[in-house]
Amino acid sequence: MLSILIPVYNYDVLPLVVELKHQADDLGIIYEIIVQDDASNKFIDENNQINSIENCFFSINKENLGRGRNINSLCSKSKYDYVLIMEADAFPESKSYLKKYIDLLSKTPDAVSGGVKYPDSIPPKEKTLRWKYGRNREVKTLSQRLKNKYDFVFTWNLLLKREILLQYPFAEFIHEYGYEDLVFIKKLQLNSVPITHIENILIHCNDENSIDFINKTEKAVRNLYNLISYRKIDSKDVKLTKIYVVLKKLHLTGVLKLMYKISKKQVLNNLTSKSPNLYLLDFYKLGYYCDLKQ
Repeated sequence: MLSILIPVYNYDVLPLVVELKHQADDLGIIYEIIVQDDASNKFIDENNQINSIENCFFSINKENLGRGRNINSLCSKSKYDYVLIMEADAFPESKSYLKKYIDLLSKTPDAVSGGVKYPDSIPPKEKTLRWKYGRNREVKTLSQRLKNKYDFVFTWNLLLKREILLQYPFAEFIHEYGYEDLVFIKKLQLNSVPITHIENILIHCNDENSIDFINKTEKAVRNLYNLISYRKIDSKDVKLTKIYVVLKKLHLTGVLKLMYKISKKQVLNNLTSKSPNLYLLDFYKLGYYCDLKQ
């Protein structure tokens, strides 16, 4: 009936697997939980315990595939009609998390998104930026998601027919971090795959420190630059590049690049503080992109 797919990298996913197994067993459904580590080097002993749990499987890739290709690989190993893509560092808000999805299967939906939230407690200073970004930029209410059904920024907590993921897999040409979700969602939209949105929250327990998050953000912007350069996505599909196009028409990209270089140190000081300004993060990303383009 249901294959739960969990790509993992340097994270102890055992507690999540145990919780999902308890919920699935209580429902009495046919299921499998498949976890695949993308050639990381932490929590291997903890995650290996998954193989001792009935209907649960853990394996390690010989080489790093990247998140999208890892999900494709997980899908190829699955055997049931529906797959549920999850995130290793997330946890169901409700004990009826799986039940809400199972109750929908009789309607044979093509894809269902459940939504995300972040913990209410403020993390330490060195981890504030990722937490604040998630709460302000990634969390969308059900009404917001219903207004634009393809406007969500992640492809986890996503239930869909296995045949759809096989037909429209994650882009294999994306090897670096960033924007693989956008490319996948855009593919679903272009092929008129309907997405149902419900309130079935996963809590994202991401505890990434601010410096690592900034480095990943830079990597994502570089990947965006390459994807647009090779015409894999259009600049109008991303807010950052839409703004860049406007600035270019106004001949202001050079000015923004100069402002970015002059203020970079001060901006980074703010972003790694206990009160990071997300508009400064937007400015940093745009300035970084201008620097790449010129």
